[in-house]
Amino acid sequence: MATSELPRAKLLLTLLAMSMILSASVVRVRDGLPLSASTDYDQSTGMQECRKYFKMLSKKLSQLPDRCTLKTGQYNINFISSLGVSYMMLCTDNYPNVLAFCFLDELQKEFITTYNMMKTNTAIRPYCFIEFDNFIQRTKQRYNNTRSLSTKMNLADMQTEIKLRPPYQISVSELGSANGFSHIPVGEYKGTGKISAAPHQRLEPVTLPGIVSFVLSLLCGALNLIRGFHAIESLLQTEGEDFSYVIAFFLGTAACLYQCYLFVYYTGWRNAKSFLTFGLICLCNMYLYELRNLWQLFFHVTVGAFSTLQIRLRQPQGKSPDYNV
Repeated sequence: MATSELPRAKLLLTLLAMSMILSASVVRVRDGLPLSASTDYDQSTGMQECRKYFKMLSKKLSQLPDRCTLKTGQYNINFISSLGVSYMMLCTDNYPNVLAFCFLDELQKEFITTYNMMKTNTAIRPYCFIEFDNFIQRTKQRYNNTRSLSTKMNLADMQTEIKLRPPYQISVSELGSANGFSHIPVGEYKGTGKISAAPHQRLEPVTLPGIVSFVLSLLCGALNLIRGFHAIESLLQTEGEDFSYVIAFFLGTAACLYQCYLFVYYTGWRNAKSFLTFGLICLCNMYLYELRNLWQLFFHVTVGAFSTLQIRLRQPQGKSPDYNV
């Protein structure tokens, strides 16, 4: 270790001797489902208050940057998020910031190495990875032990990363919510270097019928587009060809693609737009009655109706469930 770094290291160890990590948990970002957590919560008033902040943060992870700190009196809550999973920890306010995020980074690497992300995404029970708590406890004990850390830790990389991209500082007032959205102002997140827009409403997870309807809508759009180009060729070769058929084919293509858009993204008046789009598909196919047989018409209208149903069924996510963490 360089001579200039010795005073800094001694100060870090002195601070660590007077501070500690109190608890940690692993939470799914999408819905706040707790996957694993240490179980040694203190029953003091301050710790009970921090548990409440843990709950509130877990429901807003998808709306926050990937590295954040919340200061709550004599305690700090830090977390990092990656690949749809967030790693949260509670420590005393004088615990060194660089060690806190080194601890979280170590939890993240071990969790990603140990568990398949597909299993994480499909988990339905709280604490279904409770066995990971053994690793959390061992790592917490090591980070609370100055002797073990003094010889095994290299903090230079994390110090540099935090200096270049410091964690976003969350205020307690930002945890207040209205209609499911946090009151984080539109603007630049401190330390991220990126402009963050207001959070968008998230839709429920995609189902297999939804995927099928999406693919079929794309297929119908492609068929309409191909027939539209063929109609243009016929129009150029035959003077008596009706140009309105070209318009009908391209309108049908636009309607099918817009159904795909409505299925994937949330917009205002989404259900009304889906019904109007389905109506346009029906009108286009009625106009193209002479150019298509009954089976083709039936296929296009049925796919349009099926896609409209799937758009209607895939509703915005409601309030995140309280998993009692």
